[in-house]
Amino acid sequence: MSQLQSFLDNSENKALDEIHRKKIIKAVTSYDQTVIGMKSEQFKDWAHSREVAGKIKQATLDRLPDYLEEFESKIQARGAQVLWAEDAQAARSFIDEIIARHKVKQVVKSKSMTTEEIDLNEHLEEQDIEVFESDLGELIVQLAGEKPYHIVTPAMHKSKEEIAELFNEKLNSDPDSTAEELTMTARAFLRNAYVTSQIGITGANFLIADEGAVVMIENEGNGRLSMACPPVHVVVAGIEKMLPRLRDLPLFLPLLSTSGTGQEVTCYNSIIKGPKGEEEVDGPEHMYVILLDNGRSELFQDEEFQQALRCIRCGACLNACPVYRTIGGHSYDTTYQGPIGSVITPHLRDLASFGHLAQASSLCGACTDVCPVKIDLHHLLLENRWRSKKAGLSGIKWELILKIWAWVFKSRSRLNGMSKFIQLTQGLVRMLMPKSLREKVPRRAKKSFGELWKERQQ
Repeated sequence: MSQLQSFLDNSENKALDEIHRKKIIKAVTSYDQTVIGMKSEQFKDWAHSREVAGKIKQATLDRLPDYLEEFESKIQARGAQVLWAEDAQAARSFIDEIIARHKVKQVVKSKSMTTEEIDLNEHLEEQDIEVFESDLGELIVQLAGEKPYHIVTPAMHKSKEEIAELFNEKLNSDPDSTAEELTMTARAFLRNAYVTSQIGITGANFLIADEGAVVMIENEGNGRLSMACPPVHVVVAGIEKMLPRLRDLPLFLPLLSTSGTGQEVTCYNSIIKGPKGEEEVDGPEHMYVILLDNGRSELFQDEEFQQALRCIRCGACLNACPVYRTIGGHSYDTTYQGPIGSVITPHLRDLASFGHLAQASSLCGACTDVCPVKIDLHHLLLENRWRSKKAGLSGIKWELILKIWAWVFKSRSRLNGMSKFIQLTQGLVRMLMPKSLREKVPRRAKKSFGELWKERQQ
């Protein structure tokens, strides 16, 4: 089955699943209310703040090669090793080498969309490496054999009852557990993994050039444990995560937390500058930072789409998108869902396979309005549509339909003629339709708006 057909089938199933839609609307609506309140409470001028943030991220992109080299120089001076991965295979190969060097059999991971992007869990499991996801949401989808449903909230689609049933099956917990009890079950399950795993793998929310530092933000503390307890810490970060200065964080930390979850600031904010020093008691003995390209350089060189690399992965555009709210995250079959995923996935992966995602948008602009770094998302979606058209990927049927539509609508007499033709033949056409489709398609009005207008004028 093609990616397009899979997307259409999954989208139809989810859109018609009333229970699924209620769960998503409930989760997203709660975010909406909290985010709106926090924006006005925390920022004197939200519009100005996102204007400044967008300019900082764009200025960073303008000098990205320089900042990446500065970051590498600073963090390597403190004992970390920086590895440059051109694509997903290169990143996985680097991790294979680290695993072999340190004789690793068990890995603990914090939440990381970048490792999802390179299918790291599946790759490690194929080599009989035990992998523990330490983020509660990530653990839930891992136990369920699923991919994250949302950039920020991986298990948004799961109800408490579904999680209780899953934990009962996989972790032997009480099927009637409360939310607090389920959390404690996950904590007890993971506690040993932190101290017995030889490697902790994390992502990075930001990379700081002038300090040579990795910034990781979270709400559970599992990322800090994954980084600090095992003897080896591996960071997998996209090259676009860069910020020039440590003093940029007082803007970006609240900007990300407010846009993503409606918090004033996340509960745990870690700044990591390298492995454990000689006089330090805690921390990893070895640290590796894998800087992932995987198509980002092509976006960087594309004048139209470079701005997409400003993204700080807050998930705000997903929450605002009426399409995402209807079909959910799994329908996209991509690491990054919603508007930002529909913009970048065809470039990071394959336009021919994923160009259809740009059609999953009403172009209402809600995604652009909420983006904290002012990415012009809905216009980039429109540009993806145009590029698919130029590449001849829209299909012969669709091209023919558009040509007929354009020919009819260029002439008032042809439009009136087509309208009368539809009026005369709709009975026969409806008889030939399947019953399920016949119930959905409305009957044409006896008189058009134009005809009614003329009558009123007379």
